[in-house]
Amino acid sequence: MKNYLTLALSLLLSVLYAGAQDRTYPSGVRKLIQAYPSRIKGYDGSSLIMYDGSKIRYDEGGKKNHSELINSSDLGDIFAYDYKQGELKNIPKNHDPGRIRNEQLLKKMYGSTSSEVQQNLVAITWCPNLINQKLRVTSINGVDKQLQKISDELDKHPELKDYLRSAGTFNWRKVRGTDRMSSHSFGTAIDLNVRYSDYWQWDCRCTSEDVDVKYKNRIPQQIVDIFEKHGFIWGGKWYHYDTMHFEYRPELLIGIN
Repeated sequence: MKNYLTLALSLLLSVLYAGAQDRTYPSGVRKLIQAYPSRIKGYDGSSLIMYDGSKIRYDEGGKKNHSELINSSDLGDIFAYDYKQGELKNIPKNHDPGRIRNEQLLKKMYGSTSSEVQQNLVAITWCPNLINQKLRVTSINGVDKQLQKISDELDKHPELKDYLRSAGTFNWRKVRGTDRMSSHSFGTAIDLNVRYSDYWQWDCRCTSEDVDVKYKNRIPQQIVDIFEKHGFIWGGKWYHYDTMHFEYRPELLIGIN
């Protein structure tokens, strides 16, 4: 009995100690661990520890301008712009929450080549009653399950049908006009009907991050709310808007005190 109590006390102290350590981690680290528990095992004070034993250094790279942030390889910079759920009235210049991505983390989680990513792609039936479209997305981190939940909800809204036909999911490619990999490369993103979409590069006919853009959007807020409910962010929350685009980024939707 004494040995059992000693063991139980030891386990309890270990849990409490681990919890205390967690609270000292940078908020971005805690969000990433919470968002991707099957891929990120912990944090050693300077790097994320992945479940295969590899490490990814976590840096918040100090003060950067917008162009430097968009091209940053510092993992902590993905949190440089706060993503706000719900309807937005105004988006400050260059406020692009989610456009900053860490390619090292994405490749470690989803695959570093097209063939590696495709090994984990599965087909879902998107809005079977309204659209009945087969889409390929990754099963890693449960992305396919979350997108299926979104499909199930949207499929109950025939008034939204015209917006819902997908313009694409998986596509191993770079973002237009850059050397950065698109989130579509990892099977974590979906584009909706181009007919009702607005994209800053189409409107300015340029790729310059410094251009002043005039925001446009025709996607109903109800669609956005359903995506956000299940861990997807919306490109319509960006100053450099891409209103057809949704991608799985639950770390940006987690509130950490």
